[in-house]
Amino acid sequence: MQPIRNIVIVGGGTAGWLAAGVIAAKHQGRMPADFTVTLVESPTTPIIGVGEGTWPTLRTTLSKMGVSETDFFRECHASFKQGARFARWTTGEVDEGYYHPLMLPQGFQRVNMAAHWLADGHDQSFCDAVTPQGLLCDDGLAPKTIATPEFDAVANYAYHLDAGKFAGFLQRHCTAKLGVRHVLADVTSVNQAENGDITSVVTEQAGEIAGDLFVDCTGFAALLIGKALGVPFKSCADVLFCDTALAIQVPYESEDSPIASHTISTAQSAGWIWDIGLPSRRGTGHVYSSSHISDEDAERELRAYLGPVGATADVRKIKIRSGHRETFWKNNVVAVGLAAGFLEPLEASAIVLIEMSAKLIAEQMPVCREVMDIIAARFNATTHYRWGRIIDFLKLHYVLTKRTDSDFWRDNVRADTIPDRLRDLLTLWKYQPPWFHDEFDRVDEVFPAASYQYVLYGMQFGTEVSREALSAEARIAEQTRREAAVQTQRLRAGLPRHRDLIRKIIDHGLPAI
Repeated sequence: MQPIRNIVIVGGGTAGWLAAGVIAAKHQGRMPADFTVTLVESPTTPIIGVGEGTWPTLRTTLSKMGVSETDFFRECHASFKQGARFARWTTGEVDEGYYHPLMLPQGFQRVNMAAHWLADGHDQSFCDAVTPQGLLCDDGLAPKTIATPEFDAVANYAYHLDAGKFAGFLQRHCTAKLGVRHVLADVTSVNQAENGDITSVVTEQAGEIAGDLFVDCTGFAALLIGKALGVPFKSCADVLFCDTALAIQVPYESEDSPIASHTISTAQSAGWIWDIGLPSRRGTGHVYSSSHISDEDAERELRAYLGPVGATADVRKIKIRSGHRETFWKNNVVAVGLAAGFLEPLEASAIVLIEMSAKLIAEQMPVCREVMDIIAARFNATTHYRWGRIIDFLKLHYVLTKRTDSDFWRDNVRADTIPDRLRDLLTLWKYQPPWFHDEFDRVDEVFPAASYQYVLYGMQFGTEVSREALSAEARIAEQTRREAAVQTQRLRAGLPRHRDLIRKIIDHGLPAI
């Protein structure tokens, strides 16, 4: 039996350090005598550093790693994220938009409120009818108070963060608290066994580093999974057209300017602009299809969106290669982060995929090489499913548009660009709203049925429902509406302003768990 005891993570950044932290935290009882985690990071390769949006899963991930949420806010310039607002995606009108919040609809486990909202001739948006979170975002409120313990929520939340500072924060925590060995060295070659397994990486500064399981976090370079093992890349550019991003960081007008507690995604002629509020600045960028707009015109649209504050700010260009590896775990190498693949950041899926992959590796850690291929097959099946569902969900935002003002929007609704599973679900949803029965049955479902409801009915999708068919649960639905209204009133009256809470966290800290 060949035991798996030495884990070598090649590459740093958010992917490398999150993977190191999740694996080391899970196996603390075995470290360092029977289990080691080593991270090999190039001292000369910069990280991408623009992934600033996360999912609520990061709260659990950081908590299990033993991170202080107060320290996280202080060191990563973090803010709260309660969802995303999509502006001008449906009709292109200036005042048109909807929310995809992070709270489930009221009573989601007992009644499908989407059906009742549709049947009742709605006089408010679906989001506002079933959850307070869109109005909390409109009001500029935080999702908790200074008295709420670390990682606990009043309204469900994720984070916005400074990605460059986040990687350094994780590095310090992993090396000081979790026993991760950090090696600053450039990989120059890879040694392989006859069966194709990697036995060691050879570095310029630290010599040879051997391992039993290698985690490839080398970003777009994919040094292990791509170059050494030759796993092909599967493009999804025929479904998701955006292949370029221009990023600009801009200051606030004043130090008291409100901080949006949601990501703002504003559709443009051939893509969309993200706008993320951190305590000290806004991170913005234009994601677009270079086949539908030139770089110059895309930059012009971004600077027009920003106004005077973005007139002279430096712009950074990032190429997007939409897709993923055909296999994520091959032999004794598993790819995490950009080495595994990348999709446009419309729903902030990059970091959550890192979390989910790292969690799966840590929990399914093979005891010996003899069982690794079995675990790898399960990992690949699960990860393929997750990537497929994310591609479906991102495409959903495009296929529901009513915009016809440019080739980009017209091309996005072509039937040949829509994945088969999504096309079938859209047909089904013409006659019944999404709920638990629509294949949303995985334990770690990437996007639950509620997320599809928020996008579908935020974008004016039509579903035929019968009031008579719903009459049996009318009383439950009415009670649920009243509960949602009461909750909305209570939270709007009781939660602090977003910037005010962040200042209190920095000055006083949140109650420790």
